Amino acid sequence: MTTIRGATGSTGATAATAAVCTTGAADPRADRYLRATRREPTDVTPVWFMRQAGRSLPEFRAIRASASLVEITRDPALCAEVTLQPVDRLGVDAAILFADITTPFTGLGVDFEIKPGVGPVVARPIASAADIGRLRTFEPEAAVGPLLEAIRLIRAASPVPLIGFAGAPFTLACYLIEGGPSRDFRRTRTFMHAEPAAWAALMARLVDATAAYLAAQVAAGAQAIQVFDSWVGGLGPLDYRTSVQPWMTRLWASIGMLGVPTTHFGVGTGGLLALQAEAGGDVIGLDWHVALDEGWAKVPDRAVQGNLDPYLLLGPWAGVEAAARWILDLAGGRPGHIFNLGHGVLPETDADTLVRLVELVHGYRPAAGGPRRGPR
Repeated sequence: MTTIRGATGSTGATAATAAVCTTGAADPRADRYLRATRREPTDVTPVWFMRQAGRSLPEFRAIRASASLVEITRDPALCAEVTLQPVDRLGVDAAILFADITTPFTGLGVDFEIKPGVGPVVARPIASAADIGRLRTFEPEAAVGPLLEAIRLIRAASPVPLIGFAGAPFTLACYLIEGGPSRDFRRTRTFMHAEPAAWAALMARLVDATAAYLAAQVAAGAQAIQVFDSWVGGLGPLDYRTSVQPWMTRLWASIGMLGVPTTHFGVGTGGLLALQAEAGGDVIGLDWHVALDEGWAKVPDRAVQGNLDPYLLLGPWAGVEAAARWILDLAGGRPGHIFNLGHGVLPETDADTLVRLVELVHGYRPAAGGPRRGPR
């Protein structure tokens, strides 16, 4: 297994790290994911999992016994180690930086904590234009310097591409206004309509901060980026088009100049896929509420990523296998499909099931006669 921490726990590459670097150039996973983002042919379908770093891995749970999520992200060597654990254990084709979408809040001057079993909780939610005016300008090195150093360490050790990421402005706004996770985002949606000028000011701040955050990740070595709009599926097409899409278009105009592949992902966004693609993204992420071929038909000029229901991984293997093969059949071996879950790995997931799933995807070959319309 890749180890980033030295014997004394200090930052630095070890002999194990050097071994990974030596073998990385010959690893068939070295560019599989990147080729798929460009809709180029690959030897097998690339696969990685959202929230693959941590969650279900015993080696991560051992680290979490003595370090919080925030502490891990502020320790470059530890963050790098956790990011690379699923690459070693699962055999996936990409690593994704271990962090939380609220990680940059500190750089905005937002006081928050990540509470176990709850998630990010903001001490003083935004309720007015004056609250927005108190947000600080995001300075990446000052705000997330250790995380950027972790990226440099990962790039020195990883045999697969590294994906940097950020939360989308709307989803970040939901946390800032609601004060934490919400089922219906009532305060956010009310604020969006009742205070349009303040909403625009908030979105402008978050677009600028997100663009700076992602640019810093790429400068540090991230080879691709993904923007998570986890809560935008709660909006209808009109609200999205008028209150979110213009800001996402502005964000993509900025990050599109970074020279790396970009993925645009949301949950519950089957009715918004075309609008999301209009805003930007080389790859459009699909959740499990839409059949892969139907989702791809809405964004035919993009690569797609997805879209196994993560809850299936908690059940018997036969169900996982049937659903995974159905998704792969719907993709039909077309260039541009990256296999993933429809959302993140659940904590209860057995890591061995993820290993079997990676092996299944890598071993898959398109069936004769084209895609089927339902699971086996």
